[in-house]
Amino acid sequence: MNNLQPRSVWSHFATLCAIPHSSLHEAALREHLVAWGQARGIESVVDGAGNLILKKPASPGCETAHGVILQGHLDMVCQANAATRHDFERDPINAVVRDGWVVAEDTTLGADNGIGVALALAALEEPGLMHPPLEVLLTVNEESGMDGARGILPGTLQGKALINLDTEEWGHFYLGCAGGVDVEVRHACELQDVPPDYALLRFEVSGLRGGHSGIDIHLGRGNALKLLAEALRDLSAHTDVRLIEMRGGTARNAIPREAFAACALPVAMASNIDEWVRHRHEAWRQRFAEADAGISFACQHYDTLPDQSVTRADLEHLLAFLDIAANGVARVSDDFPGVTETSSNLGVLGLTQGAFKATFKVRSLHDAGAAALADKLVARASSYRFQAWKDGAYPGWMPNPASGLLVLCQRVYAAQFGQPASLQVIHAGLECGLLAASHPHLDMISFGPDIRGAHAPGERVEIESVARCWQLLKAVLQELGKGVADA
Repeated sequence: MNNLQPRSVWSHFATLCAIPHSSLHEAALREHLVAWGQARGIESVVDGAGNLILKKPASPGCETAHGVILQGHLDMVCQANAATRHDFERDPINAVVRDGWVVAEDTTLGADNGIGVALALAALEEPGLMHPPLEVLLTVNEESGMDGARGILPGTLQGKALINLDTEEWGHFYLGCAGGVDVEVRHACELQDVPPDYALLRFEVSGLRGGHSGIDIHLGRGNALKLLAEALRDLSAHTDVRLIEMRGGTARNAIPREAFAACALPVAMASNIDEWVRHRHEAWRQRFAEADAGISFACQHYDTLPDQSVTRADLEHLLAFLDIAANGVARVSDDFPGVTETSSNLGVLGLTQGAFKATFKVRSLHDAGAAALADKLVARASSYRFQAWKDGAYPGWMPNPASGLLVLCQRVYAAQFGQPASLQVIHAGLECGLLAASHPHLDMISFGPDIRGAHAPGERVEIESVARCWQLLKAVLQELGKGVADA
C-alpha cells in the first residue's frame, strides 16, 4: 500500500492495519499516534473517555479563520470467515491490492474508519496546506456503543465546523444519520432429559454475505439466525426437536453470516434427515439467488448424546419469538427516496445450558421511530415472559438546511470535479448526533471514499475514490482557511 497515491494517506492506513485496534482495544494505536504527533510538534490530548484530540495551529495568514474539526474513530469491527484463524488483538490485517481496490479477503479491513483516520492524519502533516486551526478528534469504541462520543464533555472542542470522515460512498455529502438503540433479550430456559433413543445433530447455516446492519439492511441478504430459527420451526412441526445449543452472529451491528444449532431427534427421524436438509438448502439457494448466492445449509451427525435439552414449551416460545421479532427494513423514508428510515437487526444470539440471550440493533432517522420499534421488540419478548430491555440509545443527526459548511463544500466539489455532489442522509449511526448534543454550535458535514462490505470479511476501499476524497479535503480546508464561510 505504501506505493499507492496519495502516499501519505496510504502510509497511515498501512500503519493502522499493522496495529490491532478492535473496539475497546484501541490503546496501542492511540499511544502510537500520540508519539507520532509529539515527534511533529502536534499537541495531543487524551480525554477521560479515551478519545484522542490532535491539535495544530492555523497556517500563517489563516489565524482569524474559524477552527475546523476532522473527526473519525479509532476502532474497527472485527469479523473473519469461519475457516480463517485470525486474532484481532494480536494479528495485523492482511490487506492486498486487487482490481483498483484495497481489500482484506478473509477478514474485515478496517477501512471503516481507518481510511478516515488516515485522511485526517495526512492533513495534519501535509506540507504547504493552508488551513484554519485544526483539531483531529479520534474517538474510541464507536462500533460497539459510541462510548467515546458519549464521553466528550461540553466545551472540549473549540472548532466551529466539523467534517466527519466516516461515510462510505464517494460523491455524496451526508447531512444526517440514523440514531439507534440496542434491545437485549434474556431467558433462563427449563431443561429436560434427552431420551436415550435420540441422536445428536448439528444444523448449520453458512456462506452468507452479511454486512453492515444499517447500510446493507435493505439489500435482502439472509440473516443466518433468522433462517436457522425458520428451519427449526419447520422441523419441530414434524418431529420432537430437543434443542441443546444455538449460536450465531458476533456483533449487533453486523448481519449474521453463520449460525448453528445442536439438536437431538428421534433416531428414526435423524437417520432420514438428510433429504429434508437438501430440500431446504436448495429452496434457500433459489430464494437468495441474487442477494446471497453462497448460502449453505448442512447437517452433521454425532455419536455422543448430551444429557439435557430445553423443554418443548421453551423451544416453542423461543422459535415463536424469533419468528415474529422485527428484522430488516421496517419503514422507508418519505423524505429521502430509497433511504431506509427504520430497521432492526438480530445480530447476536446464544443458547447454552438453557441460558438464552439475543441482541438487536434498532435504527431510525427519527429517534421516536427507533424507540417505538425497540419498545415493540421488548413487548414481544415480554409476552413470552422473557426479560428484555433497551440499552445504549444514541440520537440521530438531523439535517441543517442553513449549513454554511454545506454551501462551501458544494462550491468546492463542483469546482474540483465539474459536477455537484449528491446530498444524502445515511441509515447508519455516525457520531455527529452525539457531538451535536454536547456541542450544539457545530456546523457538520460528512463525506468519504467508496467502501464496500463494511463489517464483513472481504471489506474493501476503492483507491481512486480515496485520491478524490483527499483532493476534496485539502481544497475544503484551504477555503476554510481563507475564512470564506462563516462555518
